[in-house]
Amino acid sequence: MIYGYARVSTKKQDLAYQLDRLQKAGCDRIIEEKQSGKDTQGRPEFLRLLACLEPGDTLLATVSDRVARDPLDMLLILREIQCVGARLRLLDQALDSTSSEADVTLFLHGWAGKQYRLRLLENTKHGRVIAKAKGVKFGRKPKLNPLQRAQVLERKARGEPYARIAKAFGVSESTILRVRP
Repeated sequence: MIYGYARVSTKKQDLAYQLDRLQKAGCDRIIEEKQSGKDTQGRPEFLRLLACLEPGDTLLATVSDRVARDPLDMLLILREIQCVGARLRLLDQALDSTSSEADVTLFLHGWAGKQYRLRLLENTKHGRVIAKAKGVKFGRKPKLNPLQRAQVLERKARGEPYARIAKAFGVSESTILRVRP
């Protein structure tokens, strides 16, 4: 059986490219996951896939960082696949675990994936710092603007029931409860 594994890190990201590549490669079954690749334990679909591999099966992914972003994790996954008698192929990196240098190559790809992830986290951190300095507000937008908050405070001061205030502003009672002077 030929299994395909497609993964992106967030729900907003698209799997289309990976799915297309895996379908064209002839996968019998494709497993999709939208989870961070920082560790294997946080990817339940991938763990189930590894557990169902049998001798002669092939696991396809487009690139190494879809499988693992840590060199040790990559080697442990490769070992698990090989111990079952299955193989791992990376389509966009022309890599096959049956080659004699697969473990070294995959370790290096895993190391590169880890470095990429660390660089990505660092860049994101710097971007947040710059954005905050420019006055960008992070997090969810407030449900009530300053004028509405003032009106809520007035109505609460008059003793109006929170349920009625909430209904008037189209928000929950807990939102009204959190409005404080």
